[in-house]
Amino acid sequence: MGQPTKSSNLLPSAFATQKRGYGVTKSAKDTRRRDSVRSNFDDMHYIYSLKCKDGFYIGCTNDLKDRIKRHKAGQVDATKNRLPVELDFYVALDNQYKAFNFEKYLKSGSGRAFIKKHFM
Repeated sequence: MGQPTKSSNLLPSAFATQKRGYGVTKSAKDTRRRDSVRSNFDDMHYIYSLKCKDGFYIGCTNDLKDRIKRHKAGQVDATKNRLPVELDFYVALDNQYKAFNFEKYLKSGSGRAFIKKHFM
């Protein structure tokens, strides 16, 4: 009997990561990928939960820092009478429609159960 043959897609080199040596420059492809990642972070939408004095508040925004600052300052009608508020958790998604749908889900009964099971 002969030696078993190795499939080309299962060779260890297929799983190896590229290592950059000292002084090796990045290719244009690497730069485009980095710029693409940076622009993806700029277009993120955040679903967040605030712990209020009387429970929790779920919201969605594309500028999390500013939104939390406005909540804490009492400039958001939904939470101005529920101060103080603290950020409990947030989830970042790169698709606005998925973010709004996930927020809607978290506000539902099964979404509240999901939060209790996975985030508390």
